[in-house]
Amino acid sequence: MYILGIETSCDETAVALFDTNKGLLAHSLRSQIALHAPYGGVVPEIASRDHLRCLLPLIKKILVEAKLKKPDVIAYTAGPGLIGALMVGGGLANGLALAWQCKVIPIHHMEGHLLAPMLEEEKPEYPFLALLVSGGHSLLVSVKGLGDYKVLGTTLDDAIGEAFDKVAKLLNLSYPGGPEIAKIAEYGDSNAYSFPRPMLKKPGLNFSFSGLKTAVMLVVRQAEKDGTIEKNKSDIAASFQKAAIETLIGRTLKAAKLHNFDRIVVAGGVGANIMLRKNLKASFEGTVFYPRHEFCTDNAAMIAIAGAYRIAEAQEIDEIKATARWSLESINT
Repeated sequence: MYILGIETSCDETAVALFDTNKGLLAHSLRSQIALHAPYGGVVPEIASRDHLRCLLPLIKKILVEAKLKKPDVIAYTAGPGLIGALMVGGGLANGLALAWQCKVIPIHHMEGHLLAPMLEEEKPEYPFLALLVSGGHSLLVSVKGLGDYKVLGTTLDDAIGEAFDKVAKLLNLSYPGGPEIAKIAEYGDSNAYSFPRPMLKKPGLNFSFSGLKTAVMLVVRQAEKDGTIEKNKSDIAASFQKAAIETLIGRTLKAAKLHNFDRIVVAGGVGANIMLRKNLKASFEGTVFYPRHEFCTDNAAMIAIAGAYRIAEAQEIDEIKATARWSLESINT
Protein backbone atom coordinates (compact mmCIF):
# COMPACT_ATOMS: atom_id res chain seq x y z
CA MET A 1 0.00 0.00 0.00
CA TYR A 2 1.09 3.55 -0.69
CA ILE A 3 1.07 5.88 2.33
CA LEU A 4 1.35 9.64 1.92
CA GLY A 5 2.89 11.25 5.01
CA ILE A 6 2.22 14.90 5.89
CA GLU A 7 4.10 16.79 8.62
CA THR A 8 3.16 20.37 9.62
CA SER A 9 3.52 20.41 13.41
CA CYS A 10 5.82 23.43 13.58
CA ASP A 11 8.04 25.18 11.03
CA GLU A 12 8.82 22.42 8.52
CA THR A 13 6.44 21.62 5.67
CA ALA A 14 7.17 18.03 4.73
CA VAL A 15 5.68 15.31 2.54
CA ALA A 16 6.78 11.70 1.94
CA LEU A 17 5.55 8.61 0.14
CA PHE A 18 6.07 5.17 1.68
CA ASP A 19 5.43 1.79 0.05
CA THR A 20 4.71 -1.01 2.53
CA ASN A 21 6.64 -3.39 0.26
CA LYS A 22 9.49 -1.26 -1.08
CA GLY A 23 9.93 1.24 1.76
CA LEU A 24 10.44 4.99 1.37
CA LEU A 25 9.91 6.09 -2.24
CA ALA A 26 10.25 9.86 -2.00
CA HIS A 27 10.31 12.69 0.50
CA SER A 28 10.51 16.46 0.32
CA LEU A 29 10.79 19.26 2.87
CA ARG A 30 10.34 23.00 2.82
CA SER A 31 12.19 24.69 5.69
CA GLN A 32 10.90 27.94 7.16
CA ILE A 33 14.15 28.86 8.93
CA ALA A 34 14.69 31.98 6.81
CA LEU A 35 11.16 33.21 7.58
CA HIS A 36 11.53 32.90 11.35
CA ALA A 37 15.23 33.79 11.74
CA PRO A 38 14.60 37.57 12.05
CA TYR A 39 12.38 36.86 15.09
CA GLY A 40 14.77 34.43 16.79
CA GLY A 41 12.11 31.73 16.97
CA VAL A 42 8.99 30.33 15.34
CA VAL A 43 6.06 32.72 14.79
CA PRO A 44 2.94 30.48 14.73
CA GLU A 45 0.89 32.59 12.30
CA ILE A 46 3.76 32.81 9.81
CA ALA A 47 4.28 29.06 10.09
CA SER A 48 0.62 28.28 9.38
CA ARG A 49 0.46 30.59 6.37
CA ASP A 50 3.60 29.11 4.83
CA HIS A 51 2.29 25.56 5.33
CA LEU A 52 -0.87 26.62 3.54
CA ARG A 53 1.14 28.04 0.66
CA CYS A 54 3.62 25.19 0.21
CA LEU A 55 1.91 21.95 1.20
CA LEU A 56 -0.13 21.17 -1.91
CA PRO A 57 2.74 21.87 -4.37
CA LEU A 58 4.96 19.52 -2.32
CA ILE A 59 2.33 16.79 -2.48
CA LYS A 60 2.03 17.20 -6.25
CA LYS A 61 5.83 17.03 -6.57
CA ILE A 62 6.07 13.79 -4.59
CA LEU A 63 3.28 12.08 -6.53
CA VAL A 64 4.82 13.09 -9.86
CA GLU A 65 8.24 11.77 -8.77
CA ALA A 66 6.65 8.44 -7.81
CA LYS A 67 4.45 8.37 -10.92
CA LEU A 68 1.43 7.83 -8.71
CA LYS A 69 -2.03 9.36 -9.10
CA LYS A 70 -3.09 8.96 -5.48
CA PRO A 71 -2.07 7.11 -2.32
CA ASP A 72 -4.05 4.39 -0.56
CA VAL A 73 -3.78 6.07 2.85
CA ILE A 74 -2.81 9.52 4.15
CA ALA A 75 -0.95 9.73 7.47
CA TYR A 76 -0.79 13.21 8.96
CA THR A 77 0.64 14.73 12.12
CA ALA A 78 -2.26 15.37 14.50
CA GLY A 79 -0.21 16.63 17.45
CA PRO A 80 1.45 17.75 19.56
CA GLY A 81 2.45 21.02 17.93
CA LEU A 82 1.24 24.47 16.93
CA ILE A 83 -2.52 24.20 16.60
CA GLY A 84 -2.79 26.39 13.49
CA ALA A 85 -0.02 24.51 11.71
CA LEU A 86 -1.58 21.17 12.63
CA MET A 87 -4.96 22.30 11.31
CA VAL A 88 -3.44 23.13 7.93
CA GLY A 89 -1.95 19.65 7.55
CA GLY A 90 -4.96 17.86 9.01
CA GLY A 91 -7.42 19.87 6.96
CA LEU A 92 -5.66 19.21 3.68
CA ALA A 93 -5.12 15.52 4.53
CA ASN A 94 -8.82 15.00 5.19
CA GLY A 95 -9.86 17.07 2.17
CA LEU A 96 -7.64 15.06 -0.15
CA ALA A 97 -8.82 11.80 1.41
CA LEU A 98 -12.39 12.82 0.67
CA ALA A 99 -11.53 13.68 -2.93
CA TRP A 100 -9.42 10.56 -3.47
CA GLN A 101 -11.77 8.31 -1.50
CA CYS A 102 -8.94 6.96 0.63
CA LYS A 103 -8.47 6.61 4.39
CA VAL A 104 -6.53 8.69 6.89
CA ILE A 105 -4.41 7.99 9.98
CA PRO A 106 -3.74 10.75 12.55
CA ILE A 107 -0.17 10.30 13.84
CA HIS A 108 1.46 11.41 17.08
CA HIS A 109 4.46 13.58 16.18
CA MET A 110 6.73 12.08 18.84
CA GLU A 111 5.81 8.53 17.82
CA GLY A 112 7.02 9.53 14.37
CA HIS A 113 10.39 10.54 15.85
CA LEU A 114 10.46 7.38 17.93
CA LEU A 115 9.92 5.21 14.82
CA ALA A 116 12.26 7.19 12.54
CA PRO A 117 15.16 4.70 13.06
CA MET A 118 12.90 2.06 11.47
CA LEU A 119 13.68 3.80 8.15
CA GLU A 120 17.26 2.54 8.41
CA GLU A 121 18.64 -0.87 7.43
CA GLU A 122 19.66 -1.62 11.02
CA LYS A 123 16.39 -1.38 12.95
CA PRO A 124 16.04 -1.56 16.74
CA GLU A 125 14.05 -4.43 18.19
CA TYR A 126 11.62 -3.98 21.07
CA PRO A 127 12.01 -3.28 23.91
CA PHE A 128 14.27 -0.21 23.91
CA LEU A 129 14.80 3.10 25.68
CA ALA A 130 14.07 6.20 23.60
CA LEU A 131 15.70 9.58 24.18
CA LEU A 132 13.52 12.05 22.28
CA VAL A 133 15.16 15.46 22.20
CA SER A 134 14.02 18.46 20.17
CA GLY A 135 13.02 22.11 20.43
CA GLY A 136 9.81 21.24 22.24
CA HIS A 137 10.56 17.92 23.94
CA SER A 138 13.07 16.22 26.20
CA LEU A 139 11.74 12.75 26.96
CA LEU A 140 13.05 9.42 28.17
CA VAL A 141 10.55 6.76 27.11
CA SER A 142 10.34 3.04 27.80
CA VAL A 143 9.23 1.41 24.54
CA LYS A 144 8.01 -2.18 24.85
CA GLY A 145 6.07 -2.28 21.58
CA LEU A 146 4.08 -0.13 19.19
CA GLY A 147 1.94 2.16 21.35
CA ASP A 148 3.26 0.60 24.56
CA TYR A 149 5.06 3.66 25.88
CA LYS A 150 5.87 4.83 29.39
CA VAL A 151 7.47 8.24 29.96
CA LEU A 152 10.29 7.76 32.47
CA GLY A 153 11.51 11.34 32.46
CA THR A 154 10.67 14.71 30.98
CA THR A 155 11.83 18.31 31.31
CA LEU A 156 10.67 20.41 34.24
CA ASP A 157 11.19 23.64 32.27
CA ASP A 158 12.90 24.22 28.90
CA ALA A 159 13.36 21.42 26.42
CA ILE A 160 16.97 20.87 25.38
CA GLY A 161 16.39 22.37 21.93
CA GLU A 162 14.90 25.49 23.51
CA ALA A 163 17.96 25.79 25.75
CA PHE A 164 20.25 25.64 22.71
CA ASP A 165 18.16 28.29 20.93
CA LYS A 166 18.12 30.62 23.95
CA VAL A 167 21.86 30.31 24.55
CA ALA A 168 22.47 30.95 20.85
CA LYS A 169 20.38 34.11 21.15
CA LEU A 170 22.46 35.21 24.17
CA LEU A 171 25.57 34.73 22.05
CA ASN A 172 24.05 36.65 19.12
CA LEU A 173 24.02 33.56 16.90
CA SER A 174 21.42 32.93 14.25
CA TYR A 175 18.34 30.70 14.54
CA PRO A 176 18.07 27.72 14.93
CA GLY A 177 20.61 27.70 17.73
CA GLY A 178 21.67 24.05 17.96
CA PRO A 179 23.69 23.83 14.72
CA GLU A 180 25.16 27.31 15.28
CA ILE A 181 26.40 26.47 18.78
CA ALA A 182 27.83 23.15 17.58
CA LYS A 183 29.61 24.97 14.75
CA ILE A 184 31.45 27.56 16.85
CA ALA A 185 31.99 25.09 19.72
CA GLU A 186 34.46 23.27 17.47
CA TYR A 187 36.84 26.22 17.95
CA GLY A 188 36.29 26.59 21.70
CA ASP A 189 37.58 25.06 24.92
CA SER A 190 34.81 22.96 26.45
CA ASN A 191 36.50 23.17 29.86
CA ALA A 192 36.82 26.95 29.88
CA TYR A 193 33.70 27.38 32.02
CA SER A 194 32.34 25.06 34.69
CA PHE A 195 28.63 25.17 33.92
CA PRO A 196 26.22 23.05 36.04
CA ARG A 197 24.93 19.63 35.00
CA PRO A 198 21.33 20.05 36.24
CA MET A 199 19.53 17.21 38.06
CA LEU A 200 22.31 14.63 37.59
CA LYS A 201 22.70 14.02 41.32
CA LYS A 202 18.99 14.18 42.08
CA PRO A 203 16.64 11.17 42.19
CA GLY A 204 14.36 10.39 39.27
CA LEU A 205 14.95 10.78 35.55
CA ASN A 206 13.60 14.28 34.81
CA PHE A 207 15.60 17.02 33.10
CA SER A 208 15.97 20.72 33.86
CA PHE A 209 17.85 23.23 31.73
CA SER A 210 16.78 26.60 33.15
CA GLY A 211 19.64 26.68 35.68
CA LEU A 212 22.20 25.89 33.00
CA LYS A 213 20.75 28.59 30.77
CA THR A 214 20.89 31.12 33.65
CA ALA A 215 24.51 30.23 34.37
CA VAL A 216 25.41 30.87 30.72
CA MET A 217 23.50 34.16 30.77
CA LEU A 218 25.49 35.42 33.77
CA VAL A 219 28.79 34.54 32.08
CA VAL A 220 27.70 36.24 28.85
CA ARG A 221 26.65 39.41 30.66
CA GLN A 222 29.97 39.57 32.49
CA ALA A 223 31.88 39.03 29.26
CA GLU A 224 29.87 41.80 27.58
CA LYS A 225 30.64 44.08 30.51
CA ASP A 226 34.34 43.25 30.26
CA GLY A 227 34.37 43.61 26.49
CA THR A 228 35.57 40.00 26.01
CA ILE A 229 32.42 38.41 24.60
CA GLU A 230 33.72 38.01 21.04
CA LYS A 231 36.97 36.52 22.31
CA ASN A 232 35.21 34.06 24.61
CA LYS A 233 32.13 33.20 22.53
CA SER A 234 33.45 29.88 21.23
CA ASP A 235 34.56 28.83 24.73
CA ILE A 236 31.14 29.65 26.17
CA ALA A 237 29.39 27.71 23.40
CA ALA A 238 31.70 24.70 23.81
CA SER A 239 31.34 24.67 27.61
CA PHE A 240 27.55 24.97 27.39
CA GLN A 241 27.29 22.21 24.79
CA LYS A 242 29.44 19.89 26.90
CA ALA A 243 27.31 20.52 30.01
CA ALA A 244 24.04 20.02 28.11
CA ILE A 245 25.19 16.82 26.37
CA GLU A 246 26.66 15.35 29.56
CA THR A 247 23.32 16.01 31.27
CA LEU A 248 21.42 14.17 28.53
CA ILE A 249 23.83 11.25 28.52
CA GLY A 250 23.96 10.98 32.32
CA ARG A 251 20.19 10.74 32.62
CA THR A 252 19.93 8.34 29.68
CA LEU A 253 22.55 5.96 31.05
CA LYS A 254 20.85 6.05 34.45
CA ALA A 255 17.49 5.18 32.87
CA ALA A 256 19.04 2.33 30.85
CA LYS A 257 20.66 0.88 33.97
CA LEU A 258 17.56 1.23 36.17
CA HIS A 259 15.27 -0.41 33.61
CA ASN A 260 17.75 -2.92 32.12
CA PHE A 261 17.78 -1.67 28.54
CA ASP A 262 20.55 -2.76 26.21
CA ARG A 263 19.19 -0.75 23.28
CA ILE A 264 18.75 3.03 23.08
CA VAL A 265 17.06 5.01 20.31
CA VAL A 266 17.96 8.70 20.02
CA ALA A 267 15.71 10.86 17.83
CA GLY A 268 14.57 14.45 17.40
CA GLY A 269 16.48 17.49 16.14
CA VAL A 270 19.07 17.45 18.93
CA GLY A 271 19.70 13.80 18.05
CA ALA A 272 21.76 15.09 15.12
CA ASN A 273 24.33 16.60 17.52
CA ILE A 274 27.71 14.96 16.81
CA MET A 275 28.92 15.17 20.42
CA LEU A 276 25.77 13.47 21.68
CA ARG A 277 26.08 10.65 19.14
CA LYS A 278 29.79 10.09 19.71
CA ASN A 279 29.84 10.28 23.51
CA LEU A 280 26.68 8.24 24.11
CA LYS A 281 27.94 5.46 21.86
CA ALA A 282 31.29 5.48 23.67
CA SER A 283 29.79 5.37 27.16
CA PHE A 284 26.96 2.84 26.63
CA GLU A 285 27.72 -0.87 26.64
CA GLY A 286 24.67 -1.72 24.52
CA THR A 287 23.61 -0.57 21.05
CA VAL A 288 22.54 2.97 20.14
CA PHE A 289 20.27 3.60 17.14
CA TYR A 290 19.78 6.90 15.32
CA PRO A 291 17.89 7.93 12.20
CA ARG A 292 20.08 9.53 9.56
CA HIS A 293 20.63 13.26 10.06
CA GLU A 294 17.91 14.38 7.63
CA PHE A 295 15.33 12.36 9.58
CA CYS A 296 16.32 13.72 13.01
CA THR A 297 14.59 17.05 12.48
CA ASP A 298 10.87 17.19 11.67
CA ASN A 299 10.13 15.30 8.46
CA ALA A 300 7.31 13.41 6.76
CA ALA A 301 9.18 10.14 6.23
CA MET A 302 8.80 9.38 9.94
CA ILE A 303 5.07 10.17 9.74
CA ALA A 304 4.66 7.92 6.72
CA ILE A 305 6.42 4.96 8.33
CA ALA A 306 4.41 5.49 11.53
CA GLY A 307 1.36 5.29 9.29
CA ALA A 308 2.67 2.02 7.84
CA TYR A 309 2.98 0.55 11.31
CA ARG A 310 -0.56 1.70 12.11
CA ILE A 311 -2.09 0.82 8.74
CA ALA A 312 -4.76 -1.31 10.42
CA GLU A 313 -6.08 1.86 12.10
CA ALA A 314 -6.72 3.70 8.83
CA GLN A 315 -10.21 5.18 8.98
CA GLU A 316 -12.80 6.88 6.85
CA ILE A 317 -13.13 10.66 7.12
CA ASP A 318 -14.64 11.53 10.47
CA GLU A 319 -13.09 14.68 11.92
CA ILE A 320 -9.88 16.62 11.65
CA LYS A 321 -7.75 15.69 14.63
CA ALA A 322 -5.40 18.43 15.81
CA THR A 323 -4.22 18.76 19.39
CA ALA A 324 -1.51 21.03 20.72
CA ARG A 325 -0.82 18.72 23.69
CA TRP A 326 -0.93 14.96 23.44
CA SER A 327 0.76 12.55 25.81
CA LEU A 328 2.64 9.61 24.30
CA GLU A 329 1.26 7.40 27.05
CA SER A 330 -2.33 8.08 25.95
CA ILE A 331 -1.68 7.42 22.27
CA ASN A 332 -3.86 4.30 22.12
CA THR A 333 -6.68 5.62 24.31
